[in-house]
Order: sequence, then structure tokens, then C-alpha cells
Amino acid sequence: MNLRRAIGPALAVLLVIGVGIAISRSIQDKRQAEIAAGRAAGGVTVRILTGSEKEKFLTDPDLAKVLAAEGIAISVQKAGSREIATRPDLKSFDVAYPAGAHAAVKIAEITGSKRTYPSFYTPMAVASWKSLIPVLEASGLVSRKDGVLYIGDMAKLVDIMQKGTRWKDLPGNTAYAVGKSVLISSTDVRKSNSGGMYLALASYLANGNNVVDNDADADKVAGRMVGLFSRQGFQESSSAGPFEDYTAMGIGKAPLVMIYEQQFLEYVLSHSDPNPDMVLLYPVPTILSKHTLVALSDNGARFAQVMISNPRVTSIAHRYGFRTQDSAELFAAVEAKKLVIPHTVVDVIDPPSYDILEKLISHIDAALSK
Repeated sequence: MNLRRAIGPALAVLLVIGVGIAISRSIQDKRQAEIAAGRAAGGVTVRILTGSEKEKFLTDPDLAKVLAAEGIAISVQKAGSREIATRPDLKSFDVAYPAGAHAAVKIAEITGSKRTYPSFYTPMAVASWKSLIPVLEASGLVSRKDGVLYIGDMAKLVDIMQKGTRWKDLPGNTAYAVGKSVLISSTDVRKSNSGGMYLALASYLANGNNVVDNDADADKVAGRMVGLFSRQGFQESSSAGPFEDYTAMGIGKAPLVMIYEQQFLEYVLSHSDPNPDMVLLYPVPTILSKHTLVALSDNGARFAQVMISNPRVTSIAHRYGFRTQDSAELFAAVEAKKLVIPHTVVDVIDPPSYDILEKLISHIDAALSK
């Protein structure tokens, strides 16, 4: 009997301890779940309007964990980077995250935000195919330096395109002797930043290697730009579209495609066996797409600070092909894939101001709408 009396209270104590442990673990599990969802005490959900080129990066599970540790969850909506600046509901978002510093400047002007944060960048490049390189080299368009392929005479390529030269007319072309015109495929210049960057580069060449910086030069140059876009036929509104055609449909659909370098690098880094026939050409000169965060609220500024200061965010950005102030990690990962890219892009031009670029685009829009 005495033994039973002693065991009873002991069991009760153990039961209480067990319940306490279970409750504690439950609370811990719940808190971890809340943190993972960005709903921890003091947590916020940040609404982001971004270009499509950053959608996979922003929805990366590892990035979600980094942000959750800061009490931040994000809700991402994509739009063409040029469209972002004209969205009537722009101020309902916490952050605008376009590709292109000129778009960010316009967004800041429209919204009155003085909180802009440069984050990552990527040069514009042209995706092509290994079988075309001898043809392009024979035509004096492409050259090699330190293992990197450059469109060394971008002005000549633009001239060839404007003349309507066909692939079968290029000297010695047996690899791709088709009747379609030599053209660089791009996004719709009226909707997408990558199309706008292509226009900025082409207009620079057409303006005697000078940035178009006034209305008179814009009016003079615009007419020469129309054919580069009108003869492409249907154009996607997002930078993801042409690159998906390139990877899925091959040379027949997309022999030359204006892309962000980041798209090519992301594809190579995320595939165990990328297509060895894919090659990347760097225009000379080229232009950089600078991804700038525009904070439209205090929560947006809180998110932006984490994005530009947390080294884990930088590391994740490298996995998606973005360049940063120190891109050594990106270069090592790319070289491990046997891909050679320039560590420093030397011949870089600035785009026109937002308003001048809009004027150029308006000329093309008028021509395409006829």
C-alpha cells in the first residue's frame, strides 16, 4: 500500500512534466511555423511588384528563410518593368523592383519616394548557338578574346539587320542557310525593359555612338529603329518569353536573342546537363540592367535594407546569375560549369533618360499600330 501511495504522486508529477514538455514543444513548433511564414511577433508581409526576371529569385525557399528570420514575408506580383512605372495601383505595393535604373528613377518621381536601393545588375547579352559562330566570325561580326565571344562590331550587325539581309546571304553559311532575315529577337519594347535596353543600345549606335539625349535626336533616330522590332513579328511582353523560346525551340525559332546575361547564367547553373550548343555573345558596346529597389512604405524600406546588406541574400542572388559588387562566388560557380564569361564588362554605355526613351518608344508604337 505504501508503495502504491508513493508511486501515485510520482506518476502525477511525471504526467505534469510530460504535458509541460508537449506544450513547450507545441509552442516552439508553432513559433517556427510562424517564423517560416513570416508571421512571427513583429513580422510583416511586404507586397512587391517586380519584373519577371526576378520572380524565381524572390520566391526561392532559401530567401524566404532569410527574410523570415528578419520577421518578413513577401507577396510577389510580376509585371513588365516598364509597365510597373505606369501601374495605377502602384502605391498599393510596398516595393517596386524593376529592371533598369531609369525605370526606378521614374517610379521614385511618380510616387515621391526618396528611398531607392541599388541591388544587383546584369549586362545585356545575345544568346546564340555554337553552329552559328563560324558564320558570324566569317562575316566579321563575332570575335573571341580570352575564351569570351563578343559581337565586336555591333554597329555592323545592326546595319545588316536594317538592310534586311537574310541568313542564307551571309558568306559561307551552310550551317543555317535559311531565308529568314538576320534579326535579334527581343521582347516588346513597349512593355519590357529588356526590349527597351535593346532600343537604347541600337539608338546609341544610330546616333553616332552617342546617347540620345534630346527630342531632336530622338525624332531623327527613331525611324531607323522601327524595322528592328516590326520585322520580328509577335513579341512577348516579358523577358522570360524569348528566352524560353530559345531554350525550348532552338536555333530554328531563335538564332539570336537579346537577353539578360543573368537569364543564361541562371539556366546553366540550375541544370545538371545544360545544352552544350548554347553560347552567349557580349555586344560591344553593351548596356547594364541595374535592379533597383524603390521602397514605397516603411515595410518596403525594411525589406530593401535586408536585401542589400545580408550576405546570404547576395549568395542566393549569385545562384540566379545576378552580378553584385563582389561576384567572385558567381564566377566560380559559372566556371565550374565550363562557361567562360568576362569578369569585368568594359565597354558599357548609359541608357537615355526615361523620358527620351519613352519618346523613342512612342515613335515605334505609332509605327507598329498602323
